[in-house]
Amino acid sequence: MQNTPYRLLCVVGARPNFMKMAPIMAAMKEAAPEIDVCLLHTGQHYDAAMNHQYFDALGIPAPNINLDVGSGSHAAQTADVMRRFEPALDAEQPSAVLVVGDVNSTLACALVAAKKGVRVIHVEAGLRSYDRSMPEEINRILTDQISDLLFTTEREGRNNLLREGVADERIHFVGNVMIDTLRRNLARAVPVQDILEQAGASNLLAGGKDYAIFTLHRASNVDDPGTLRGLLDTLATVSKSLPVIFPMHPRTRSMIEKGGMARLLDPARILQLPPMGYLEMLGLMRDARVVLTDSGGIQEETTALGIPCITLRNNTERPITVTEGTNTLAGTDPANILAIFDEVMRAGGKAGRIPEFWDGRAAVRIAQVIRGWIKGEMEPAALAA
Repeated sequence: MQNTPYRLLCVVGARPNFMKMAPIMAAMKEAAPEIDVCLLHTGQHYDAAMNHQYFDALGIPAPNINLDVGSGSHAAQTADVMRRFEPALDAEQPSAVLVVGDVNSTLACALVAAKKGVRVIHVEAGLRSYDRSMPEEINRILTDQISDLLFTTEREGRNNLLREGVADERIHFVGNVMIDTLRRNLARAVPVQDILEQAGASNLLAGGKDYAIFTLHRASNVDDPGTLRGLLDTLATVSKSLPVIFPMHPRTRSMIEKGGMARLLDPARILQLPPMGYLEMLGLMRDARVVLTDSGGIQEETTALGIPCITLRNNTERPITVTEGTNTLAGTDPANILAIFDEVMRAGGKAGRIPEFWDGRAAVRIAQVIRGWIKGEMEPAALAA
């Protein structure tokens, strides 16, 4: 590192964080080269092959620090990140700690930094599902409360934060860094046929080019056998109209096998794949007829791509994907999901539009604010502009 008085410690912990951090680090290098940027990986997602696949694909430099935390219950994992992060924070002595998203690592590192008097920056602040049974919602709320600088992806995020008592001058609407990454990498997305050939399933689309994508990983959907069975039954029905590509989360695969539900998935119509790298998943989404998912990030990416998305949840922390984008909340009731799917097949689904500031320059706006904020070149009133 350079010997400068300004140092920014950036934290990633899980794969969704990688897509958000990649453009931020690139923008900081371009817009604020005088600030040392150090990358710390907590190891919350610890699959080495997948981590390298994401880092290499997105051009993220190797982490300066890796805490190798691994899995555990929410409490155990959060505590372990905090315990391992504190000495790293002491050693680095950063001007600020930047966290992204809403995973356990986000809250854990923000808590340690705040308790030690180190300023906290939260990217993707202000998102709310208003469902506190979701661990991510707790992480979002608490991280925002202890952050000094908060960057929002949509204007409603500011309103959420103001209602919770966050000072207006700390909030900046900058847009969505996930879309920065998508736009930067869309031309490099792996074509679906290449993925099928590698999986030995070239004939899946023999009847035509249309297909559906299905992803499932949230505990509320996967851990309850009745809910999981209902969603798999729905998937089986969908597959009668369109072949389905199902990149399967390890947790989901485990619960399907444990519940004896593998027989519900017709291999002739439903291609089960391991978790995909970023460029592979981007290629799958780009050319899909429809995506069925419980993922927050995929709701955003499908809106940016103009692909109809059916979200298998009763709520979303990304409401702009519903009000302006291509997303429809379906819940987990099979009849409702299939009614929305039938509408997509009949009429093409919601057309949507690209939300404000989802223009590929969110990270540039973030870097410009951070540079002035860390160096003290802006008065608080100017920061609110």
